[in-house]
Amino acid sequence: MMAKTVLSVDDSSSVRQMVKLTLSGAGYDVVQASDGAEGLAKAKDTAVDLVVTDLNMPVMNGLDLIRALRQLPAYRGVPILFLTTESDADMKQAAKAAGATGWITKPFQQEQLVAVVRKVLGA
Repeated sequence: MMAKTVLSVDDSSSVRQMVKLTLSGAGYDVVQASDGAEGLAKAKDTAVDLVVTDLNMPVMNGLDLIRALRQLPAYRGVPILFLTTESDADMKQAAKAAGATGWITKPFQQEQLVAVVRKVLGA
């Protein structure tokens, strides 16, 4: 069985490392990007099964990244999770409207992240 690939987009290198360690440990391949623009470029280069993105980032934020990904035919059905310190209800609505699949609030528990990823990937 091919390992599923997850794109982790966050301007914090420590968060990216944590996501990578957590998901690699659970058997996923992890591709990293440090902002939305880089994330979008990597998503166009590499077919990924799931995108985990921060909300507040320089260059291109998470909402803009989701909107851009949802414009690409290959990403219409790919699950996208927000991993953010934001927990504002209006922000969650905006994220849902943009096409986010789910929302995880930082700081996250490793088991929680793996459980949500397994659930949205159906594996």
